[in-house]
Amino acid sequence: MSENPKLWKHHAGFQLECGVTLPQIEIAYHTYGTLAPDGSNVVWICHALTGNSDAADWWNGLVGQGRLLDPAQFFIVCANMLGSCYGTTGPDSINPQTGEKYGLDFPTITIRDMVAAHELLRKHLGINKIHAALGGSMGGQQVVEWAIQKPDLFNYILLLATNAEHSPWGIAFNESQRMAIRADSSLYDPTNSEAGKKGLEAARAVAMLSYRSYDTYLLSQKDDPNKIDDFRASSYQRYQGTKLWQRFSPYAYLSLSKSMDSHNVGRGRGSTEKALGLIHAKTLVLSISSDLLFPPREQEFLAAHIPGAQLATLDSIYGHDGFLVEFERIETLFRQFLFSPDAKVNLNENSPAAWSSAKMALPGSEAF
Repeated sequence: MSENPKLWKHHAGFQLECGVTLPQIEIAYHTYGTLAPDGSNVVWICHALTGNSDAADWWNGLVGQGRLLDPAQFFIVCANMLGSCYGTTGPDSINPQTGEKYGLDFPTITIRDMVAAHELLRKHLGINKIHAALGGSMGGQQVVEWAIQKPDLFNYILLLATNAEHSPWGIAFNESQRMAIRADSSLYDPTNSEAGKKGLEAARAVAMLSYRSYDTYLLSQKDDPNKIDDFRASSYQRYQGTKLWQRFSPYAYLSLSKSMDSHNVGRGRGSTEKALGLIHAKTLVLSISSDLLFPPREQEFLAAHIPGAQLATLDSIYGHDGFLVEFERIETLFRQFLFSPDAKVNLNENSPAAWSSAKMALPGSEAF
């Protein structure tokens, strides 16, 4: 992260959906800009699986001076999700009742628990209205759940490459990654400074296959046809695994991937369709044409059942990671929606903001 987050501690018990009560929780968060006297300029960003609260760092194409979400205009908040390893209470936190890290004993956290933590922070910050909430992937899951729970809190919500309930396909990908982590025997030795390293690296390699697409690898990892070993794609998978290990916790990865599996806005609400129908905010749903993990049909479902929602699809080779890569094209859509809300968003493929994906640099899933 480019700067240290602020920390706020909730000293009372925090009851989870699973029935367990955490004795207390700490929340790490970043804010940018100044809250308007009437509180009308709040933008809340929910980050994705291995992201953090410093949205100006990992989403700097959208957040920052001169960007769409400019701190000179908006008061921007991004809180690290419950269960993470970037400052908010999670498996690597100390359990005050034992004096030891929670580790594998950390209880099940759901998306609704994450929203409950956001609610506590919102009230602590004195925010009564959120002008716009944005989230991609797991961040979008938090936004849609929150907008159902608090329909009058938001003016706008922007949902990127996300869904109303996590699919069997997505759960299978997550379980495959958890199997890889659990197969690393070092995970069970809390005294080992590299506990779970190999397992997390293997899990990340599996995940990359769901974040990208066939064409992404063809573009960036195509090799010398005379090779018979040591292929670029192989090296790339190992590199991505090592890079995640250097910045993330295998225990948090186990916890958060199960949190993603829990996402189902219809749970206890009659049906998914009925739940989505509770949303009052003006809504833009954005899909990525090549997304294998959250395919466009999931965003089509959201848009079909959220009253008045608009749907836009980016034709991109970047797969699920397109929501982190296609900054300029996303900004074009978001700007139209936030500043011309009565008009239908329209991505002009001939505009500079719609340059071919093949001309853009390919990052390494830094925030997902």
